[in-house]
Amino acid sequence: MKKIVAYDFDGTLTTRDTLLAFILYAKGWPRFLWGFLRYAPLLVLMKLRLYPNYKAKQKVFAHFFRGMQLTAFDALCQQFAADSHHLLRPEGVKTLERAQAEGAEVLIVSASIDNWVQPFFPTVQVLGTQVEVSDGKLTGRFLSKNCYGQEKVNRILACYPDRESYHLTAYGDSRGDEQLLAFADEAHFKPFR
Repeated sequence: MKKIVAYDFDGTLTTRDTLLAFILYAKGWPRFLWGFLRYAPLLVLMKLRLYPNYKAKQKVFAHFFRGMQLTAFDALCQQFAADSHHLLRPEGVKTLERAQAEGAEVLIVSASIDNWVQPFFPTVQVLGTQVEVSDGKLTGRFLSKNCYGQEKVNRILACYPDRESYHLTAYGDSRGDEQLLAFADEAHFKPFR
């Protein structure tokens, strides 16, 4: 039976949320603080579950990156990953590499944007949130659904529809991973500290 090992990214393989770390890296403290002050009411509503997570995330993303050339954004994502290995949890990385060495199909299933997750793990398939591009520029909208909650399960099923043909091990750390962990044959909640 095929073995698939799926990891959440933010908080599971990393020590913190990479959306915030990426924005800070890309824009610096003054612009980072101004942007989050501007969207603070929306973010509070999101935390209270009164405003959808994906809408808040898309608005913040658009504020910082709408209109940016995709090539410049991708170069920034590559540089961010190269400069941010300190964000990775060593035990999580070792577990992922061990799963690869044992021949498992390894996935990162994340609400973070594919463009900055992939450079951290170039040999791993990333199922994340995808950005919309028009005429070579970011529109500020997401091309795919935010890969959070049930969408994580949906993405795995889109790639591997015959659920009986594989054993799924999943690693996660938050409520956005609950459905993925419940879907797995073997689940690890907050495994790397």
